[in-house]
Amino acid sequence: MDFKLLTFTLQHDWAVLSPIIVASLITGAVVFKRLSFFKSQERELESFVQRLQRELAKHNYDNALAISEQLGGIFGRVSQEGIQLLRQHGRDAKAFGSAFDITLALAVRRLEQGLNILGTIGTIAPYLGLFGTVVRILLTFGEMANSAQGQASQVMFGIGSALIATAFGLGVAIVAVVANNYFRSKVESFENDFQLLKLVLLSSVDATPFTSQEHQTQHPVHA
Repeated sequence: MDFKLLTFTLQHDWAVLSPIIVASLITGAVVFKRLSFFKSQERELESFVQRLQRELAKHNYDNALAISEQLGGIFGRVSQEGIQLLRQHGRDAKAFGSAFDITLALAVRRLEQGLNILGTIGTIAPYLGLFGTVVRILLTFGEMANSAQGQASQVMFGIGSALIATAFGLGVAIVAVVANNYFRSKVESFENDFQLLKLVLLSSVDATPFTSQEHQTQHPVHA
């Protein structure tokens, strides 16, 4: 394979290729970091939710906290926070729901870290490549104008070199967009699991028995 064209481009057009190279390095770093993060968050949730539901049905919050801590990961931490909120708010489903929504929003923000960067790179990388192409074509025509003889091979070589920037920019954009969509689907899956957890916790709120103090408050004893 002849690498003369690529070598020429790297030697003479490194200035316009630098932003694309930086974007590609950032994309690779974000993709690697997010892949490692989501890999570390993989859990068997079906059996956990069933166990949690049984413990909450018996109002055994200590065991519910224990199995949530044992699960670990972001889902386990969200579950622990939800159980603590359940203890605080008792039968007030509205107050619990509002407080737990804040916990879920913070968890989703952590899941989405770095995804805006991928989205931005996926948008601007093709334009960076196009910018490099335009610059190289302008330089090629300038060199031809200053040359005594403008050979067709020189023109084709310059255009070929210019198109490398476009190809590079499109390649980086494709990787960024595909990775961003993949990770967004992962976030959406977590959001669905969080909503399932919220339903399990809310069912426990609705099933919480009245205490004797609450019974006296709702039905005061008249002397």
